[in-house]
Amino acid sequence: MCAYGVLVKRETKGEETSLCAGLSAVDLRSPSAINWIGSHHTNPPSFPAFKRLYTKEMAHAPRNSFLVPGVARYSRSNMYAKKALHKRSKKGVQAPAKATATDKTVEVKGAKNGGKRVIPAQKAPRFYPAEDVPQPKASRKSPKVAPLRKSITPGTVLILLAGRYRGKRVVFLKQLESGLLLVTGPFKVNGVPLRRVNQAYVIATSTKVDVSKVKVDQFNDAYFKKDAKAAKKEFLEGETPKKVTLPDNKVADQKAVDKEILAAAKEPLLIAYLKSSFTLKKGQFPHNMKF
Repeated sequence: MCAYGVLVKRETKGEETSLCAGLSAVDLRSPSAINWIGSHHTNPPSFPAFKRLYTKEMAHAPRNSFLVPGVARYSRSNMYAKKALHKRSKKGVQAPAKATATDKTVEVKGAKNGGKRVIPAQKAPRFYPAEDVPQPKASRKSPKVAPLRKSITPGTVLILLAGRYRGKRVVFLKQLESGLLLVTGPFKVNGVPLRRVNQAYVIATSTKVDVSKVKVDQFNDAYFKKDAKAAKKEFLEGETPKKVTLPDNKVADQKAVDKEILAAAKEPLLIAYLKSSFTLKKGQFPHNMKF
């Protein structure tokens, strides 16, 4: 019996051994403590006494544990099935019932016409197709803008994980209507121009740059739209490739944005931080790092 009132037994010899020597200041009911005890046991499969170190007073004890800090034993879908969340009662607001069109009864003059006639609410088609052609199912999907992550705010320094500039550190300016993020190096520091990136391929750091004075109202998705390319010619028919030059207005916009960001980035080592590239060395794990 240890100081926390937890008794651990070994089945092989029947002896009682306390494994709390290394967890004197840790709550044994936490997942990390459970993993520690399980890893220090010599024969975990034949260890029925190691069920759960949760007391009966804990009504909402977690059913998941961690293999390593940050990596759970069961995935989100597995926990959804274990908790049987699909059986929960879903409360929703019932939509008001719409009045459906009904058939109309019209009086018809004439003794030989029956006196009444029923007019259907929907008229039958006058013509029918000669062949039964299956109609495609109407799609009800509508494009929705992905919500911006809470860790990403204007001025946050992001680390790009994919694309041409992967590993570069950039400054976030704003989110466009398409959901993409507008970022820049700035170009004068690390060569990353004004670009659109997906927030799924960035790491948000705790470093911030004041971009309140940077004017980004003129930037939208149409600003980055490229002209349609002509048909690709054969190698022998093609001409000498010409160097693509940016329009003068885009060059001026890039210089104006760089000037405002460099004026705000006056903290020591901030420019050197933006110049450096992000790399992982041996023994470094992103889920254990604080950015």
